[in-house]
Amino acid sequence: MKVSITEVTIGDGDVATKGSTVTMRYRGTLDSDGSEFDAGKIDFTLYAGEVIKGWDKGIEGMKVGGKRVLVIPPKLGYGKRGSPPEIPGDATLVFDVELLAVR
Repeated sequence: MKVSITEVTIGDGDVATKGSTVTMRYRGTLDSDGSEFDAGKIDFTLYAGEVIKGWDKGIEGMKVGGKRVLVIPPKLGYGKRGSPPEIPGDATLVFDVELLAVR
């Protein structure tokens, strides 16, 4: 299973690597019907188990100022259980993400 990554804007700042703490702006929708289930800003450390695996894979290598669209299959998202009530089981997720900072 892979994350589908579409580069919208390639940033020109620091690169997000394993162990980096990143600040992201994001919007999450369901691939099935486009309904938004979450949006906002978040700080987390790549590959520290703080977010779904699809985010780690989809954000690694981004540069600050970059924007991507990530299409995340269920196994790298919330799996069979989902995250009720917003995210049903076996849901493919679509995230519009922007990398704001790397520390």
